[in-house]
Amino acid sequence: MEMAFLQGFGLGGSLVVAVGAQNAFILKQGLKQSHPLLIAALCSCIDALMITFGVLGFGRVVVAFPVIINVARIGGALFLFTYGAHALYMSFQHSRKLSTDMKQVESIPRVLLLTLGLSLLNPSLYLDTVLLLGSISVQFQGVERVLFAVGAIMASLGWFFSLSFGTKYLSPAFNQPQAWVYLDRAICLIMWSIALILMAPYILAS
Repeated sequence: MEMAFLQGFGLGGSLVVAVGAQNAFILKQGLKQSHPLLIAALCSCIDALMITFGVLGFGRVVVAFPVIINVARIGGALFLFTYGAHALYMSFQHSRKLSTDMKQVESIPRVLLLTLGLSLLNPSLYLDTVLLLGSISVQFQGVERVLFAVGAIMASLGWFFSLSFGTKYLSPAFNQPQAWVYLDRAICLIMWSIALILMAPYILAS
C-alpha cells in the first residue's frame, strides 16, 4: 500500500512542478502577496478533482470527446497570448517596487478568474491528471488505487502551497524595479511559448 501512495506522490509531483503558465502565475502572485492562500487552495482543489476523475475512469470521456482538448487548446492559447501581452506591457512600468505600500494586490474576482483560466484552459491538466494518472492507476485495485490518488493529490497540494508561500523569501530581491522587468518578460516568454505549442497542430495542419 505504501508503494501505491509513493508512486502516486512521485508521479503527481513530477507533473505539477514543471515550469508552465500556472506556476508562473502562482510565483508572481506569491511575490506580490496577492491572495496566495486562495490561489494555492483553488489550484489544489482543481488538481484533486481532476486526479479523482482520472482514477474513477473519466479519462474515457476525454478520449471519446476530443473536442474537450480542442476547446482547451484554442481557448488556452488565446488566454495565454493575452496574459503574456499584459505581462510584456507591465515590464515597461519601470517604477514598480515590491514594498509594503505598493504590492498591487488584485481583487478576489480577478484572481479567481485568472486562476481558473490558467488551470482549466490548459490541455495538460486533462492529459496529465485525467488521462496519464488515470491510466497508471488501473494497475492498483481497491484501497491501493485510493492511496495512489491520495499520493498524487498530496504532491499537488504540497507544491502549490510551497510555491505560493515560499516566494516571500524572494521578496527582498524584488524591491528593485529591474527584477520585475525580468520577471514580467520571462512570464511573457513562457505564456507565448506555451500558446504557440498549443496552436502548433493547427498551424502545421494548415
